[in-house]
Amino acid sequence: MNELMPSCTKRSLPTLTTHASARLLIVDDEPMNVTLLRDLLGEAGYSSFYSTNDPRKVLEICKDFLPDLILLDWMMPFMTGTDVLELLKREWEPYQHVPVLILTADISPSIKRLALVGGASDFLTKPFDTVELLLRLRNLLEIKFLHENLIEQNSSLENRVRERTEELECAAKKVISYAQQLEEAQFETLERLAWAGEFRDDVTGNHTIRVGATTAALAAQLGFSTKKLDWLSQAARLHDIGKIGIPDEILLKPARLTPTEFDFMKTHTTIGATLLRGGKSDLLQIAENIALNHHERWDGTGYPNNLCEEKIPMEARLVAVADVFDALTHERPYKSAWSVSNSVAEIASQSGKQFDPQVIDAFLQLAHDKLI
Repeated sequence: MNELMPSCTKRSLPTLTTHASARLLIVDDEPMNVTLLRDLLGEAGYSSFYSTNDPRKVLEICKDFLPDLILLDWMMPFMTGTDVLELLKREWEPYQHVPVLILTADISPSIKRLALVGGASDFLTKPFDTVELLLRLRNLLEIKFLHENLIEQNSSLENRVRERTEELECAAKKVISYAQQLEEAQFETLERLAWAGEFRDDVTGNHTIRVGATTAALAAQLGFSTKKLDWLSQAARLHDIGKIGIPDEILLKPARLTPTEFDFMKTHTTIGATLLRGGKSDLLQIAENIALNHHERWDGTGYPNNLCEEKIPMEARLVAVADVFDALTHERPYKSAWSVSNSVAEIASQSGKQFDPQVIDAFLQLAHDKLI
């Protein structure tokens, strides 16, 4: 579909590339759009491209070219973006690990839902801002390569453990050593992944750091082990990683969301859980539970699954309090910051409603001791 593409000139284009060698596939039925995209991406430092005006060729190209990221037009002849996503999901195994950035002039909720269900990673509305395009490309590629790096590290460490366990005299020490290396690698990678998610609406990343610290403080008040505290402080930082899949016009809206927009915002819980799903370590499993359940309520009126009381994982109950406390005490696009005393009173009033009474007791003790 022919659209005016970038909204800034080459002369003002910054270099934002962090993975210049990444393989990029451009799919658009308009040759002019493809040319413009190739030019601006080349100007930004990217060097490996493949493009096509025929969506019917995408599967064959993907199998040969093995793209790291796909820029996909939505409205095209022969096949729509939905058709392309469904074909790749069905016929190309690496698809689940390749981010897809949708370029479309249609920003209706139905189109966004179709794309998300199909596996799209992000949206950009035509005509788009060049800097925004490059930032989104950078974030999507950063997440992809961090994920691949984590998989490679896990695989490498597991192989080394299997080899060394044959040496019976030092097997136990080797296993402990490799487990520590794996955990350190996970901590570092998850920390960067949390920053990438937070970049969308908080370039400092301080919200996730504060939520992680408050969650750990609550857990310590309740007697959690030192190891569990370390996991919680890291995993809590990923509570909103699913916001990567929420469009800016909803995520950054400086006003109250409409019911439809709020329903779409709720999907960040399931998007985040999907991103973290399948982890074998305790840390990743805790992070998945938090991402999915931190908006559930003690009285069963939360989302996405209306869980109540003890059915909500304890780690999610802790993050729910920490997240709301930080949101109340800091400025947001739609509200001013509350005082700590007013925020504590508001959270205390939700004991047995929104929050676990046991967690609220721990929270009030921390507030009394001025530890939050």
